[in-house]
Amino acid sequence: MKEACSAISTLLERYFDQEVTDEERSLVESHLSECHACQDRLATMEKLRNLVKAPVEEALKKEDFQSTWERIERGIHSARKPAFWESLGSWFPTLPHLQKRVWVPALAAAVILLAITLPLLFKKTPSHPSLSVVQYVESQTYNVMVYEPEKTKVTVIWLFEGSETERPSS
Repeated sequence: MKEACSAISTLLERYFDQEVTDEERSLVESHLSECHACQDRLATMEKLRNLVKAPVEEALKKEDFQSTWERIERGIHSARKPAFWESLGSWFPTLPHLQKRVWVPALAAAVILLAITLPLLFKKTPSHPSLSVVQYVESQTYNVMVYEPEKTKVTVIWLFEGSETERPSS
């Protein structure tokens, strides 16, 4: 191989792949017009490309990609989907502290405790009981009891006539 051929050989593969600049292309083409060894090397590269390309193109002609995709889709849809408990169980091996069965009763106890305490926490209780005022006044002729409930804003007055034995107990 001549010295000019060794300089072109680095460009020859890039020329074959059409990855050279215009200046490099003109340099390689002028060399190829004079050098039979580099012409043979370029022809060998072309034969090698055709040897690889021909079976691929033939397989492409024979293969029906639409039917291949339909078979793949059928396989995806026909795959058995795991039940909820099976998918939940797949998480246990990844969490080592949940592999022990002791967590099952503990979790059940926590759920029961929550079920009992939550209604108690959210139970409505009055902030203060209904306050009412009862006053009793005694006199020699009449005894009076006044009842005033706070919420209804109604006043009830009882007038008692008679002796002190009829007086209500306090």
